[in-house]
Amino acid sequence: MKKLIKWTFIGLLSAALTLCVTVGGYFCLKGYEMYKNAVEKMSVAQIGENIRSQEDFTAYSELPEIYVDAVIAAEDKRFERHNGIDILAILRAAWVDVTTLSFAEGGSTITQQLAKNELFTQEKRVERKIAEVFAAFALEGAYSKEEIFELYINSIYFGNGFYGIRSASEGYFGKEPSELSDAEAVMLAGLPNAPSVYTPSENPDLALRRSSVVLRRMVECGKLTQAEADRIRLEAETMFE
Repeated sequence: MKKLIKWTFIGLLSAALTLCVTVGGYFCLKGYEMYKNAVEKMSVAQIGENIRSQEDFTAYSELPEIYVDAVIAAEDKRFERHNGIDILAILRAAWVDVTTLSFAEGGSTITQQLAKNELFTQEKRVERKIAEVFAAFALEGAYSKEEIFELYINSIYFGNGFYGIRSASEGYFGKEPSELSDAEAVMLAGLPNAPSVYTPSENPDLALRRSSVVLRRMVECGKLTQAEADRIRLEAETMFE
């Protein structure tokens, strides 16, 4: 009887593993096909050319250091170390998705978000996530980290009809990106997470809450001391008085 149970268990385990490999292989193939179709319509090189040709394009060198640090802390804290995907973030997101029976967590890096925004739809499908990974590897092979960051912040939506960091900086604060105060830079870094929710002109209280979240993450990442974060938080609060 014990042998029967043992071999039954082994058989079920083997069947489960075979199913996982088969299903995983199917989605990998579909994802690769989706990636190939996308880059045939717009190559990785064209992504950079299209974004850089924008009239309000802002170079990485024009960005305040605190803005760069804030975006990385808020969006992708291992951005400077990974090769396009963050395995730890993916595993964490997968655990949340499985335990909540949803696709609430994405685990996407800045590179993956750039790939998704420029090449794919926002639809949450397994094969699209895999296609996104192939595209992220291609982007990392074609551009430096600074260039990827530059392309990302020049193409994302900041709410209120503003696309790209210069448009958002001028639209919300009447300034060039290089002129942003610390509080303004941190606030803009937090907007793309949910631009319609955190728009400072429409929802100042929520914008301040989001800024506090970004500041906390910057402290956790060692980009700011707690005293510096407190100073910037107070500065942000006075913006709406």
